[in-house]
Amino acid sequence: MTAPIRVLLVDDHATMRAGFRMILEASDIEVVGEAATGREAVARAAELRPDVVCMDVQMPDMDGIEATRRIVADGTAAQVVIVTTFDRDDYLFSALDAGASGFLLKNAGPEELVNAVRVVAAGDALLAPEVTRRVIERHVAPVSATPSTPEPAPEAAILTERERDVLRLLAQAMSNAEIAHALFIGEATVKTHVSNLLLKLGARDRVGAVVYAHRHGLA
Repeated sequence: MTAPIRVLLVDDHATMRAGFRMILEASDIEVVGEAATGREAVARAAELRPDVVCMDVQMPDMDGIEATRRIVADGTAAQVVIVTTFDRDDYLFSALDAGASGFLLKNAGPEELVNAVRVVAAGDALLAPEVTRRVIERHVAPVSATPSTPEPAPEAAILTERERDVLRLLAQAMSNAEIAHALFIGEATVKTHVSNLLLKLGARDRVGAVVYAHRHGLA
């Protein structure tokens, strides 16, 4: 039997934490702890070692972005999903820079919260297509108003044909499970390909690989 995903809830509103707890526990996800401030979140993450941290942004004592940065720097296996009321680019990009694996708005439906937790626990990044576009626009600035030839990508020559297939699907914001289904291969194989291409491209994470693909015309 597979062990349940273990989650730490971080929000300064107790009613919000209670609502999230009810949604997650109804889906056989174990909420192992709660925190009301960023500083408390860092301490609880180190103590409880959860699989996923659902992190608010605006909190007293320490905001969620800095708390995310410290949790990631601590080297725990916890994946962080930012869950915020505010659809702001500065929150989005700061969260990704801090090492968050997902970005979700609080007006998302219960099934979206459950899916977000499952996706990042599986090692995927939670980037909806519209968020992916904003990330690409941020990192791939057009050099002119007219279409231009993509930058040369010498590193891409060392990718296998299958790794290129995986990279193209990553650039479409597909999860590992979706890529596995599209390519008729196992999800574990997809994870191996993703790890290999990140290493070859020198990308820190999946977001970096997506940016690389678009910048070099590999999407």
